[in-house]
This record gives sequence, structure tokens and C-alpha cells, in this order.
Amino acid sequence: MRSSLCWLLPLLLILASGAQGQSTRRPRPGSRPRPRPQPQPRPRPTPSFPQPHEPAEPTDLPPPLPPGPPSVFPDCPRECYCPPDFPSALYCDSRNLRKVPVIPPRIHYLYLQNNFISELPVESFKNATGLRWINLDNNRIRKVDQRVLEKLPSLVFLYMEKNQLEEVPSALPRNLEQLRLSQNHISRIPPGVFSKLENLLLLDLQHNRLSDGVFKPDTFQGLKSLMQLNLAHNILRKMPPKVPSAIHQLYLDSNKIETIPNGYFKGFPNLAFIRLNYNRLSDRGLPKNSFNISNLLVLHLSHNKISNVPAINNKLEHLYLNNNSIEKINGTQICPHDLVAFHDFSSDLENVPHLRYLRLDGNFLKPPIPLDLMMCFRLLQSVVI
Repeated sequence: MRSSLCWLLPLLLILASGAQGQSTRRPRPGSRPRPRPQPQPRPRPTPSFPQPHEPAEPTDLPPPLPPGPPSVFPDCPRECYCPPDFPSALYCDSRNLRKVPVIPPRIHYLYLQNNFISELPVESFKNATGLRWINLDNNRIRKVDQRVLEKLPSLVFLYMEKNQLEEVPSALPRNLEQLRLSQNHISRIPPGVFSKLENLLLLDLQHNRLSDGVFKPDTFQGLKSLMQLNLAHNILRKMPPKVPSAIHQLYLDSNKIETIPNGYFKGFPNLAFIRLNYNRLSDRGLPKNSFNISNLLVLHLSHNKISNVPAINNKLEHLYLNNNSIEKINGTQICPHDLVAFHDFSSDLENVPHLRYLRLDGNFLKPPIPLDLMMCFRLLQSVVI
């Protein structure tokens, strides 16, 4: 019995001390229990995706558009569109193309504008002998292989504006009617390049780098049907020589032309529209009757250095002389007819000056409009001073 008490007494003391320790660790009234530490979530593995292939060299070109759906025409290039209701047309425009696809033989109208094409491979056009219309505007073409154009005898319209051409392409098809080469870097015109283009109606060479030395007496030889010639925004100081006599519209804005040779426009019986804005023309460089030609309807001479209103024909309808150096205007002097003899307005309508619009703002003139000016040009509808 005594031995049992000996080992039981220490056990009771151990239990009593454990209970007292637990009572001291109880939270006080009003205090918050300590939060138990939460287990940290395991990080999820990041899914791995294949990285896009980087080009070997840096490029500023956007990627080509993905191929479209299959066409009803088996020969239609997947990177282009062949409209079912227009089987002779092929639309490859605005698709970020670097190369010209192979053109099917049935195509007559080809649209390749707004791409990044730098050359015209012979292989792409070998079967496209029936092409009549090609639009290559806004690309990066520097030169055209003449073998390509030689295989296009039916071509009528060729548009190559906003490229990087340095000369007019050679071997142009003889049936061409419109050639648009504006906004290039053209500084050369090969000899005889236009000699076979008897059907050409429109030649647009504006916004290039053409100088006086480019134009020879035979440069335009062969252009028997040319109606519109645009040489604006170049670096000409002289009027181009031997312009085709069939011309109707002549654009020479924004050059550095100072003089017009005497009688220059007399050889153009159909010339109805002249633009010479933003040049360096002055009275010294304008012979007296430079613009007194019978068929002229519209004459633009704004932003020059002209001091006096030039003589005009009675058929002229629109005259632009704004932003020059004109200080006074004499209606009697510029009137195509004698104001004293010309007094019956109703009996001679054919000889009444046809001028309807006259712009004179930006000069040194002040209102009012001279009375003799209104007495002469009785059909005037608008005068801007």
C-alpha cells in the first residue's frame, strides 16, 4: 500500500501543474484570440506556350494577311479575292503582299495597290496576256522588267503612283491610254519611250524629280492623241519643248518656271485648261498675248510675281490671279473688246466676254471693283478681291 502511494503522488503533482499552465494561457476577457496560421497555397505551374518565330532580320513590314476561303475559281490565288460575279477581276490589294502571285489567264483587271511589292516577276505575268488594267499604286517598285510589259499587248491602264521608280518604264504597250507615274523618284525618261504610244490620252508625271535637261525635242514624239499632260511638282525652270499639239489640259504647278516663250501656246488649238500656279512668273517673263488663245476656258496663275492682268480671249471663263503683285486693274485695258464700240449687250451675245469667275485676292487691290471691269465682263458671277 505504501509503495503504491509512493508512485501515485508524483503523478498527481504532474497533472496539477499541467492544468495550472493551461489556465495561465487562456485569453483575457475582451481580447481577440490569436489567428491560427493558414497553410500557404502551393504555386500553380505556369502553362508553357510556343514562342512566335522571330525573323532573322528586323523588319518594319506587317505580316501578310492569312489566306481567304477557297474560291469558286480553282486558279484563284489564295492570298487574293476572285469575285464570283466578276470573273475577269483579281483583287490582291491591301493585303501586305511582298510578291505578285501567279496571275490566271482569265484576268483582265488586276488590283495590287497598297502592298509591299518591290518587283514584278516575269513568272507571275507569263499567262496574263489579256490584262487591260493594272493598279500597282503605293508599293515599293524600283524598276520594271521590260519583259513583263512586252507580254501585255492589251494593257490600256497602268497605274504605278507612289512607288520608287527612278525612270519611266521601257517597252510600254502600244495600246496604253492612261499612264500614271506620279509621286515616284523619276529623273530620267529613256529616249523613244513614248514613240509608239499613239493611243495614250493621259500622262501623269507630277511629284517627281524631272528637270529641264530631261526633256528633249523628241521626248513626246509619237503622242498624237495626248489630251492631258501633268508635270506639276517637279523642278522645271522652262516650259517643256514640243508638247503634243492635241493637248487639252496642261498642268505645270509648283515648278520654278520664270518665262514663257513668245507664241508658246499658239500651236495648241484644243488647249482649254492651263495651270501654272506656284511658279516664278513675272511681267518680264510673260509676252503680251501669251494667254490670248481662242479655246482657253480656265487659266490658273496664282502665287506668282505678276503685276498686271494679262490679256485674255473673250472665251475664257475662269481666271485665277490671286496672291500676285497686282496693285491696280484697268477694265478698259484688259477687256477683249473696245468698251466704246461694245455697248449693245443683247444684240451680240457671241462676242460678249465669257468670264464668269475672277479671283484677285492676295494682291494689293482694295474694293470697290472698278466700274469698267463690270461693264466689260457682264457675265461675271463672282469676283474675289
